[in-house]
Amino acid sequence: MQPGDRVHCVRDDLDVEGVLLPAEATDALIIKLDSGYNVGVDPDAAAVTVLEAGAERVDADTQVPEASEAATDPDLPTVALVSTGGTIASTVDYRTGAVSARFDAEDVLRAIPALAELANYRGRVVANILSENMTAEIWQELARVVAAEVDAGADGVVVMHGTDTMQYTAAALAFMLATPVPVVLTGAQRSADRPSSDNVMNALSAVRLATADAAGVFVCMHAGPSDDVCAVHAGTRVRKNHTSRRDAFATVDGPPVGSVSYPDGAVTLDAAVPARGDGDLTVAPALETDVELLYFSPGGDVAALGERLRERAPAGLVIAGTGLGHVHAELIDAVGALVEAGTVVAMTSQCLGGRVCDRVYANGRDLLAAGVVEAGETLPAVAKVKLMWALANTDDPAAAMQADLRGENRPRSVTLRELPRHRQHRIEEAE
Repeated sequence: MQPGDRVHCVRDDLDVEGVLLPAEATDALIIKLDSGYNVGVDPDAAAVTVLEAGAERVDADTQVPEASEAATDPDLPTVALVSTGGTIASTVDYRTGAVSARFDAEDVLRAIPALAELANYRGRVVANILSENMTAEIWQELARVVAAEVDAGADGVVVMHGTDTMQYTAAALAFMLATPVPVVLTGAQRSADRPSSDNVMNALSAVRLATADAAGVFVCMHAGPSDDVCAVHAGTRVRKNHTSRRDAFATVDGPPVGSVSYPDGAVTLDAAVPARGDGDLTVAPALETDVELLYFSPGGDVAALGERLRERAPAGLVIAGTGLGHVHAELIDAVGALVEAGTVVAMTSQCLGGRVCDRVYANGRDLLAAGVVEAGETLPAVAKVKLMWALANTDDPAAAMQADLRGENRPRSVTLRELPRHRQHRIEEAE
C-alpha cells in the first residue's frame, strides 16, 4: 500500500473506504473517508485491501536537475507544480496534532488523485516553510524556477504557498516576471485532515486556471464559504482579509478578474486579462532588501518615532498613511531628512480602497514638498515589494512607484458606487 491508494478497511464493527494518507509520525494507517474525516486504524488489527492504486503522476525514477517529471499523456497539458510549503502542502503529526509543512509536490499529487486527470506535471520544491518564514532570497529563487519551467515548455505553473504572506509573493512574482502563461498561487486555509479543508478544490481550480487562455500572475482561492467557485485575483490587487475563513482573499477596489467553478472546472476571465502567449518570457529577479514598511498610527510618541527615522536611512521606505496619505505633522521633517539622505519614500494608504492624494490637506502638501512620492492606489504590501524591485531594476524608482507597471496603480480606480453594477455584469457574463 502507498499513500494515495484507495483502500477498504475492516476491523470488528468498522467497515470503511477511503484514501490512504501519508503518516510519518505514527504506525497507524490514516485513511481519509469520503465524508472528509480521517480515521486512524491499527494495521495489525484490521484487514486492509487496496481497491485502486493511487495515480502515480510523478515518477521518482525520472529525474531532472532539482525536479521530478511526471509520466506524460500527450492529450494533456503540462503544469509545473512548484511547492514552497504552507498548509496546502502540510501534513499532520498524529502524535501531537500539530500541522507541519512537510509535503513536497509529489506528496500533494498523491494526496489529490483527481489532479492526474487534468495535466501532466513537473514537480519542484523551492522551499518547505510556513509562509511567515518567507524571504526575499526565496522569492528570487522562485522567480528563477518559474521562469525555467515556462522556458522548458510548461503550459502553466501552480505555486503552492502558505496563505499568510501569499499576497507579498504574488506581488513579487508579478514584478519579477513577465510571463506568457498563467502563474497561479494557491494554498489552503485549513489542513487536509479537516472535513472543511479547501486544499482539494483550490488545487484543482488552480490547475484549471494554469491551463486556461490567460497570461500573468494570479491568486486562486475560495470565493465564498461554499465549495462552488474559486475567485481569480490579479497578483497585485489581492489581499488576505480574514485569518481563517476559506474565502479569506479578496480583490481590493474591484471584483476579481475571473472565477473557476467547481466541480465542473469552467474558467471565466475578464476581457482585460491578457491572453495566453501575449508577450515574451522575461525574468528580473534582483531585489533591494533594505526597504521598510511603516504603518503610521496616532497616539504614540511622535518625537521618538521621528528620532528613530533619523537614526538610519534605508534604501526605501513605504509609509501606509491614514486616509489620503497622511502622518503627524511633527514627522514631516524626519521624513524629509530621510529623502535628503537618499531614501526613496513612497506614500500609500491604510484604507482598503481609493488612492493617495497628498495635494488636498496641508500635511499632505508638506509631505510632497519634503520629497515623498505618491504610490496612488498601490496596496501597502504590494508597494513594499514594488519598491524593492524598482530600486534594483530601474533608473528612477521614484517614477516607477508612481507608474502602473503590473496593474497595481491603475489610472482610474473602481469606485464603491460602481461595484454592484460591475459584479452584476460579471454574473450575467458567467451565465
